[in-house]
Amino acid sequence: MKVSSNYKGPGSPVAPSDTSWSPPPCWYEPRYTPTQYQDYYRNSLKGWDTGKQFIWPEYQKLEQEKYNQGKDGLWWELVYNENIPPEKALGNCSVSDPFAWVPKGDPSPPAGVLTPEELSKIAYSATKLPSPPVQLSPTADKQVVNLPTYVKFTAPLDRVWVTASLDAQGVSIAATTVATPVALKIDAGTTDADPQTCAYDLEKSSGGYQVDSSQAPCNITYRKSSGSSTYPLKAQITWKVTWTASANPDGPAQQPPLPDGLSTYQQDVTVKEIQTVVR
Repeated sequence: MKVSSNYKGPGSPVAPSDTSWSPPPCWYEPRYTPTQYQDYYRNSLKGWDTGKQFIWPEYQKLEQEKYNQGKDGLWWELVYNENIPPEKALGNCSVSDPFAWVPKGDPSPPAGVLTPEELSKIAYSATKLPSPPVQLSPTADKQVVNLPTYVKFTAPLDRVWVTASLDAQGVSIAATTVATPVALKIDAGTTDADPQTCAYDLEKSSGGYQVDSSQAPCNITYRKSSGSSTYPLKAQITWKVTWTASANPDGPAQQPPLPDGLSTYQQDVTVKEIQTVVR
């Protein structure tokens, strides 16, 4: 199993918008031919008497059937997801047999055998997204009561894609998840703001996806000073996630869909109240 991403910068694991979604805790990967599996199994048995296969022809025949000798297919081995806590992987894995026999071209392989759809879920769980690069105007340390707060990105955001691929024992499959930033939500961090939240659609630019709220109908306006404290302003980006059944991020989008992803960033803002002198 190999997982790669086009995004190498700082960030955090994708947060699914559907909180009930979870990645596969385990799956099968191709490991042995029938002959290799027989050797593995015999070597794993303590006290194996190799003479049995020569003394009892009937036993040799049973052994060949047991390991599917002479058949076209592979033995697949159970693998646990390393991207989730071990106790969660073990506790949620519904597959109990450590090996599964899969004939070549089997249209209905056993449950847990890797498919592009399962690979897309693995790629999704391995996705790391950048935090919203939000720039405030006025800046976070110079917010003013009753003055609108404009937001934009310090730099455009690009798509993030992750490819999970498998190439073993002649089995070659892949899937790529593509996360595209589509919307930004700003929360003032206090009810003493009007409005408390604003949402913006991201616009595609030459360098990626950008936002600039200076001309938007919604901009947060703080109505009360933060005093000696600060307000925790939160920015959250919604990413539309699709997947392809290959290593190509621009391939045809597949079904079923994956949940939207979320990335967040919180910064403390200081809001002052400008005093005016009345003569």
